Amino acid sequence: MSQADLTALRERAANGDSDATDELVQLAAELGDVKELRRLAESGNSDAADELVQLASEQGDFKELRRLSDGGDATATDELIQLATEHEDLEELRRLAARGNAVAADLLAELTSD
Repeated sequence: MSQADLTALRERAANGDSDATDELVQLAAELGDVKELRRLAESGNSDAADELVQLASEQGDFKELRRLSDGGDATATDELIQLATEHEDLEELRRLAARGNAVAADLLAELTSD
């Protein structure tokens, strides 16, 4: 897709064309374009938010998952807990537990109960 085509697609999406928005989300997800997905998610597109969480999880991007989780995205929190557990990142689990996340607290207790 040329830059001109991408610009036209963004304009159509900005003007309320849901098909263009869907295409833009799909394209950004396929290309791994975190910046585009973030922009779309921040404008309220839940599909873009879901794709962003999935991409961040696949890439092991703690920073992005943390940002989304701290913004209230429950799926991002779940993915962050899973990633932190897989990497035995006790600090991340402590941080989440301190924020009141019971799952993180339980996993932290399991990992530290030797």
